[in-house]
Amino acid sequence: MAIFAAVQAPERLKDTVREIVRKPYPKYKVIVLNDDFNTFEHVADCLMKYIPQMTEQTAWELTKQVDAEGFAIVWVGPMEQAELYHAQLQQEGLTMAPIESE
Repeated sequence: MAIFAAVQAPERLKDTVREIVRKPYPKYKVIVLNDDFNTFEHVADCLMKYIPQMTEQTAWELTKQVDAEGFAIVWVGPMEQAELYHAQLQQEGLTMAPIESE
């Protein structure tokens, strides 16, 4: 006595393409605004204190930009770090724009 099992051919996969798209994390801008009460020295010192790898020269260039143009983007990167730097600069009394996505 022979036992035959019904063998089915595997179903064809649907003709859908699964594509993996790698997107970079969004970046966020930390922006310092001009005001009438923070000194150049205070702004530059805060930038050097809280923004990683901020050189004295860059801090002064950004501080002059804040004065001349009314604002300067002082850092761009991941949201969590942007929130930290924004809060630290604001706590020091700098006038900050809301964090913006790039």
